[in-house]
Amino acid sequence: MTNTLPPEFYTLLEEIQAIDFVLVELNLYLDTHPNDFETIKQFNETAQKSMELKNAFEQQFGPLMNFGRSFSNYPWNWNDTPWPWQV
Repeated sequence: MTNTLPPEFYTLLEEIQAIDFVLVELNLYLDTHPNDFETIKQFNETAQKSMELKNAFEQQFGPLMNFGRSFSNYPWNWNDTPWPWQV
């Protein structure tokens, strides 16, 4: 059974994907520039924003990650579809 999803689901998921892409790029840059203080600061700020967006998503729509990286509501809601990777 597929749930009807509000537009906010897609908007927030897209924001998470975009900010996580930025984190990957910053991580790659820092692999070759480990002493760039400003970029480390930007990485940490972006990581914080990513966590905030993920928490907001999970509070509204359920868990993003499995195996203890996200909490579940009651009742167990991992069987609620679609999962983020299915949209």
